[in-house]
Amino acid sequence: MTTTDLFALSPLLTMGTFCIITMLGIAVRRHHATIAALAAASIVMTLGTLPLAASVVPRTVAMLLRLDTYALLYMGLVSAATLIIIALSYRYWTLHVEDREECEEFYLLILIATFGALVLTASVHFASFFLGLELISVSLYGLIGYLRARRAPLEASLKYLLLASTASAFLLFGMALLYFETGTMVFAEVGAAMTAHGTKPLLWLGGFTLVMVAIGFKLGLVPFHLWIPDVYQGAPAPITAYVATVSKVAVGALLLRFVSDLRILEVQILAMFFAFLAILSMFGGNFLALQQQNVKRLLAYSSIAHFGYLLVALLAGGPFAAEAVTFYLVAYATMTLGAFGVVTARSTPLRDADTFEDYRGLFWSRPWVALTFILSLLSLAGIPITAGFFGKFYAIAAGVQADLWLLVLLLIANSAIGVYYYLRLIVTMFDRSAVAIAVEGGTGHEITGHWATVLSLGLIASMLLWLGGYPGPVIDFIRLVVTDLTATVLHASY
Repeated sequence: MTTTDLFALSPLLTMGTFCIITMLGIAVRRHHATIAALAAASIVMTLGTLPLAASVVPRTVAMLLRLDTYALLYMGLVSAATLIIIALSYRYWTLHVEDREECEEFYLLILIATFGALVLTASVHFASFFLGLELISVSLYGLIGYLRARRAPLEASLKYLLLASTASAFLLFGMALLYFETGTMVFAEVGAAMTAHGTKPLLWLGGFTLVMVAIGFKLGLVPFHLWIPDVYQGAPAPITAYVATVSKVAVGALLLRFVSDLRILEVQILAMFFAFLAILSMFGGNFLALQQQNVKRLLAYSSIAHFGYLLVALLAGGPFAAEAVTFYLVAYATMTLGAFGVVTARSTPLRDADTFEDYRGLFWSRPWVALTFILSLLSLAGIPITAGFFGKFYAIAAGVQADLWLLVLLLIANSAIGVYYYLRLIVTMFDRSAVAIAVEGGTGHEITGHWATVLSLGLIASMLLWLGGYPGPVIDFIRLVVTDLTATVLHASY
């Protein structure tokens, strides 16, 4: 390994080093504010290394990781989302410390999970793919069940454990079949071997299908979405935000690289498999969301539908699809962070604010919080001049360019269905008759006024307005960055 390789790996090395420093810090002295500040500094330092890494990429290190501008973009997105979640979490856990629940390990687990997410964004080998996925999963077992004195988080943690274990089993079996057929575990070499082979052996198709089932479990696609809404509902609000954004964005980045390197869309039956998942996810997510009275479950089902939209863009293939998927993930992460950020901010030591009643009349009692929530929901609905609108527009344009007319029409129809349940929640916030209704547990514990919460929600709202009102610079930047992903010739030098 050369010095240049170390520079390219600097974001990963920095995050790994700070994981150890944070662990030692907790061992030496437990202090919530200090550990939270250390965790935030870890993320800031990791973000600070991205320009250094960008100066020496693209590079492939030890056949496992490919550091290119594409990976660095997603590392920046994952790190920024984690930083916001840490900021939103501080006051949330401070309230639980009063209940004698220690919370310092929360930040350590968040950093380890983020380290796994960073590995996933640069993975070009099944070994790094598996290790990154397991780092996220094992950390999330603990994070989801962190409030160990309560039944709901423990139940959610157990369900997530079963889901993640099932996904790992499918992934390992799929990897074994692909290795048996090709003799390699490098994504691009697996794709090249199959291209040279001509016909696609059944074992190769089976191996790929099993890997996709594992990814489907991680993204919560229908029909692999079992218990995902239960996990969202039972997990503490900041962890729900993490599961919905960081882990899914990292897996989404991995999926795009995986599909590109293996040239999967050139195989008709596999393209049909993706289309089948997209249709099921769009309809399943939206129709199940229509029946929800719980905000977390509603957002869980809506995320399933959003990844159905994402698959439509992915199916288009080529550089434009890579641009569309990347912009969609940036917009999705921002608007989902905004929605779950408000849920976190409205939560109390007794319970998370996850019912419609918790938001009845919110516009009249906490207008700035309500406006952030409304902006996030409108964006999720894809209303014009929001980040979500441009994300869906991009996905539709990619589908039209690839002549995927049926999928495009279904995407538009499902977007119209989604508008109903988002508007239903927005209307609740304008109910004047319920201004006096407060979150159960006492208004004195509301955390909406904490500076970290205000700063985080303000930043998210600004990003939503910027992405919705002036997306040009972001689109130009993404177009430039995804060049490394689409230049498949670079992957030939392993």
